Amino acid sequence: MTSGKKFRDALKNNNPLVIPGAINAYSAKLAEAANHKAIYLSGSGVAAASYGLPDLGLTSLEDVLIDAKRITNVSSLPLLVDIDTGWGDVSNTVVEMGNAGVAAVHIEDQVFDKRCGHRPNKQIVSVSKMQDRLKSAVDSKIDESFFILARTDAIASEGIEKAIKRCGEYLDVGADGIFLEAAISIDDYIEFKKNFSAPLLANITEFGRTPLFSQKELCDVGVDMVLYPLTAFRAMSASAEKIYNSIIKDGTQEPLLDIMQTREELYEVLDYYKFEKELDEQFVNKKEGS
Repeated sequence: MTSGKKFRDALKNNNPLVIPGAINAYSAKLAEAANHKAIYLSGSGVAAASYGLPDLGLTSLEDVLIDAKRITNVSSLPLLVDIDTGWGDVSNTVVEMGNAGVAAVHIEDQVFDKRCGHRPNKQIVSVSKMQDRLKSAVDSKIDESFFILARTDAIASEGIEKAIKRCGEYLDVGADGIFLEAAISIDDYIEFKKNFSAPLLANITEFGRTPLFSQKELCDVGVDMVLYPLTAFRAMSASAEKIYNSIIKDGTQEPLLDIMQTREELYEVLDYYKFEKELDEQFVNKKEGS
């Protein structure tokens, strides 16, 4: 089964499909161990976690692709990847993502010098320009099941009615679903579903413009996918910050042990003993053959 088919099956069999962000390969393994059915790689997350940069379009296809490959190499979960505006060559981007084992991508209608979807001063391209991006993406799929989400940032500048009209134009050229960014009301999702039956993603990111609607609230109005792009990363970062400060202040990590993953818990996630056994067997076989 291809990764794209896995994503489509997960979408079909989960109502809604919950998609947590996995900032790196180990986070992907943790999400899989928690029995999630799909995971997400955020462009903002790659910029922050892998490069120490803000989400201002400063990272490249190659930067995101490295992290995507690391995740698909260790996790069987279908991976949705943020490809921003396509980095100037949407066709090549989709081909590279497909070759990396990625299941789905979302591409947005901002200008090339993009901004975080929950920040001011976003600028969007014309409908025809976005349609060209989507046509290139659809035509470049190496797996027909590869899932392409069209993300619109138009609510902030054009309002919900025009944003939904854009969504129809995007679906007309082959987008498989819609990512309605920075919705400010549950009614925004209701309005979309009045017009279209296509799969709809709600981005429930913390500290942004969208209220933290529950999965039940979103399911009740027809939302098909609920994204938590940086939830785990924000918690990890806050814990790390606390620990860095504490070990200087207290001179020991002992008071922090109760919030740490144990060595055995780490080994369990990594299948440590399985790898160790295989390496030991290889060593014995090599020694016997010498």
